[in-house]
Amino acid sequence: MAKRIFMLLSLGSILLLSSCGHKEEVKEEEAKFLVSNPLEKDTIVDRKYVAQIHSIRHIELRALERGYLQNIFVDEGQFVTKGQKMFRIMPNVYEAELAKSKAEAESALIEYQNTKTLAEKNVVSKNELALAKARLSKANAEVSLAQTHLGFTDIRAPFSGIMNHLEAREGSLLDEGDLLTTLSDNSKMWVYFNVPEAEYLNYVTKKSKGEMIKVNLEMANGAIFNQEGVVETIEGEFNNETGNIAFRATFNNPNKILRHGETGNIIVRNDYKKALLIPQKATFEVLDKKFVFVIDKNNTVVQREITVSEEEIPYLFIVKSGLTVGDKILLDGLRKVKNGQKIHVDYQTPNKVFSSLHLYAE
Repeated sequence: MAKRIFMLLSLGSILLLSSCGHKEEVKEEEAKFLVSNPLEKDTIVDRKYVAQIHSIRHIELRALERGYLQNIFVDEGQFVTKGQKMFRIMPNVYEAELAKSKAEAESALIEYQNTKTLAEKNVVSKNELALAKARLSKANAEVSLAQTHLGFTDIRAPFSGIMNHLEAREGSLLDEGDLLTTLSDNSKMWVYFNVPEAEYLNYVTKKSKGEMIKVNLEMANGAIFNQEGVVETIEGEFNNETGNIAFRATFNNPNKILRHGETGNIIVRNDYKKALLIPQKATFEVLDKKFVFVIDKNNTVVQREITVSEEEIPYLFIVKSGLTVGDKILLDGLRKVKNGQKIHVDYQTPNKVFSSLHLYAE
């Protein structure tokens, strides 16, 4: 009797274990995987480049003559207008030279007039008259030269702009060429930024179609500058070390907010019409190639290679090739399935799927 009871208990245990295993297998077979379609949507992607900001004209003002700095008529950071007197180098020596050259010119003029009178009376030859005229011309040239040197003692603004730090003080002895200050014309700004070769090709293709590359400037405080810029110049060759090429964008600067030497970020907005978007989590890589699992009409998993744009969007890829908007792709459980496996799917619309992502595309 005890032996029968033991056999019945053992048989019951075996049946129970078999039933549990069967339930687990059914449960595993009935597991559903989230599936959706790519989302087709007009998308704008912002690409940033580190930029250097320069005045459209930025020059050094230097002493043109040797002497003592007698007067400074401006101050650091001041806006000066074209032709405004900024510095004076002691002019005494040059004033004396001018007076001397004028006296010599007057003497040469009297000599020429006397020689001319004598030549008219055939007292002196025509060659004598020509020599007197040449001496007069030389004396007048010396006057002009002395006036020029004297003019160099007054340093005037060659254009309207903002002056920088004073490099010399009143009473300083200056040599010819010594730096006095710098002057910046900030009415427009040139902003330089470097672009990789692949992106250069995209931009230059647009430009060849007559489209201007319009850009925005993010300033150092994170604010966007209130003027839009246009790329006007691309340098002639790539930097072999970095593989980049320099672009130059021009910005109007009506309120003089931007100054020479600032830094910032250039923002280029790239428009993608009917871009095909998929979540990044739906992809996997094999030997540097990207793949997704496509679900066919029989709910069979099919591995497919895709290519994506280099543009960076949080949580998303822009698909260039390999998918269509009608394809169904696996969104989760990528490691739990294999190519050719038939699965149960939980289909959700792209809008519902993408609403759960932090979608920054517009």
